[in-house]
Amino acid sequence: MTAEASTPAHDTAGRAGPRARSAPVVPGVLALVTLCASHFMDAIDLSDVGVALPAIQHGLGMSPASLQWVVSAYALGYGGFLLLGGRAADLLGRRRTFLTAVAVFAVVGVLGAVAPGGAALIGARLVKGVAAGFLAPAALSLITTNWPEGRERGRALGWYATAGAGGFVGGLVLGGALTEVSWRLVFALPVPIAVAAFAAGGRLLPPDPPRAARRRIDVAGALTVTGGLLVCVYAIAQAPDHGWTSVRTIALFTVAVLLLAAFLRLEARRADALVPLSFLTRRRSAGTNLTIFAMWGAYTSFAFLATLYLQNVLGWSPLATSGAFVPLGLVNGAVAPFAGRLAARFGTQRVIATGMLLLAASYAMFLRIGPEASFVSVVLPVMVLNGLGTAATFPALNMSAVSGVADRDQGLAGALLNTSMQIGGAVVLAVVTAVTEAGRRAGGGADPSAGYLPATAVVIGVVLAGLAATTLLRDTREPTTTAPRGNTRQGEAS
Repeated sequence: MTAEASTPAHDTAGRAGPRARSAPVVPGVLALVTLCASHFMDAIDLSDVGVALPAIQHGLGMSPASLQWVVSAYALGYGGFLLLGGRAADLLGRRRTFLTAVAVFAVVGVLGAVAPGGAALIGARLVKGVAAGFLAPAALSLITTNWPEGRERGRALGWYATAGAGGFVGGLVLGGALTEVSWRLVFALPVPIAVAAFAAGGRLLPPDPPRAARRRIDVAGALTVTGGLLVCVYAIAQAPDHGWTSVRTIALFTVAVLLLAAFLRLEARRADALVPLSFLTRRRSAGTNLTIFAMWGAYTSFAFLATLYLQNVLGWSPLATSGAFVPLGLVNGAVAPFAGRLAARFGTQRVIATGMLLLAASYAMFLRIGPEASFVSVVLPVMVLNGLGTAATFPALNMSAVSGVADRDQGLAGALLNTSMQIGGAVVLAVVTAVTEAGRRAGGGADPSAGYLPATAVVIGVVLAGLAATTLLRDTREPTTTAPRGNTRQGEAS
C-alpha cells in the first residue's frame, strides 16, 4: 500500500472509524531485493561495457569516433530522460513505470547482444539509456514511499546503495571475464536479471493508486526540459572531440540554455508544473544535488584515470585492472547497509560530510601512484578508503534528497538526484580528460604518466567543492512546498 492511500479515517473522538483503512504495510524483503536487483542490473550496464570496448571495435569494425557512442549514447538517453521518467513515475504510477522500463531494458539488452553492426548497437544503447532514465527514479521512489522515513528507510536505501556498488564493481570484473569469451555476452549479462525483476515485481511491488488521483503530465515542460538535457549531455559528450570553444559546441550549449530557460519560464506560470520552481530552490535540494554532482563526477573521473594508469603505465591486463576495484566494492557492500541507519541517527549532513572527507583523502592518496607502485602499498589503501567514503555518502544523499518531500513528488526528487549525478559525471570527466591530454602534450608524449597528477588534483578539488556544498544541508525537517494550489490531499506530506 502506498502512502498516498494510507491515511486512516477518524471519527470525531479521534478514534479510527468503522471504515478506517489499515496502516501502511511495508513491503517485504523480497520486494526490496527486486528493487535492489534492478539497481544492480543498471550499475552492471554502466561499468561492464568499458572493458569490452576494444573487442567491440575489432568485432564490428567501428572507428574510434563511433566507438565512444557505445558509452555516450547510453549516457545521453539516461541523463536526458531522468526528469521526465521521475515525473512519469509520480503521475502514471511507480510500479507501472518500473515494470515497463525493466521490460524495455531486457528487450534492448538482447538486441544489443545480437547487433549486426555499430549503428544498431548504438541505437540499442540509446534506448536502453532511456529505459534506465525511467527505471532509476521509479525504483528509488518505490523505496522512499513504501519504507517509513527513519531507520527502516535508511536500512532499505543502504541495501539499495550496496546493490549499486556491487553491480558497478561486478560489472567491471564480469565484463573483463566475459569479454575473453565474447563481447556480446557483456550486453546479454543484465538480461536474466531484468527478466527476474519483471516477474518478481509484478507479484511483490505494491499497486499504484487509482489513476483518477493523479495529475496530468506537463507536456510543454516535459518537451523543453528533456530536449534541453539531451542537447546539454550531447554537447558535453562531443566537446572533447570537436573542442569546447568550437562553433558546434557553443551552438549546442546555446540551444540547451535556451530550452532550459524556456522550461523555467513555463514552469513559473503553471500550477501543475512538471518541476515546481519551489522544489528547485529548496536549500536541502540544492545542497544535495550539488554534492552528488561533485561526488559522482569525481568518482567517475577517478575510475577513468585509475583504469588508464593501471593498464597504460603499469601494464596490467583488463581483468587485473577490474580486479583492483573489487576491494572498493567489498568495503562499500559491507558498510553501506549500516550507513543509512547511521545517517538516520546522527543526521545526513554529518554522515555525508564525513564521507566526502574520506573520498578526498582517498584521491589524495592516489597522488602517490607511480611506475613502481604496488597493489598492496598504493592501490589497495586508495580503494578501501574510497569504498568507505562512497558507502557513507550515497545512502545518506538519497535520504537527504527525499527528506521533507511529499510522497507524490518522490519520483521527481529521485530523478533530480540522478540527473545531477549523471551530468556531474559527464562534466567532470570531460574536464579531467582535457587536463590529462594537456599534460601529455606538455610532456611531449614521452612520459606515459604525464597528465595524471594534475588530473587527480582536479578530482580532489571537485570533492572539496562538494564538501563545501554540504553546508547547505540541514537535518531539521523542512515543510513540503510543492503542493499544487488548492489540491493538498491528506496523507501526501512526507
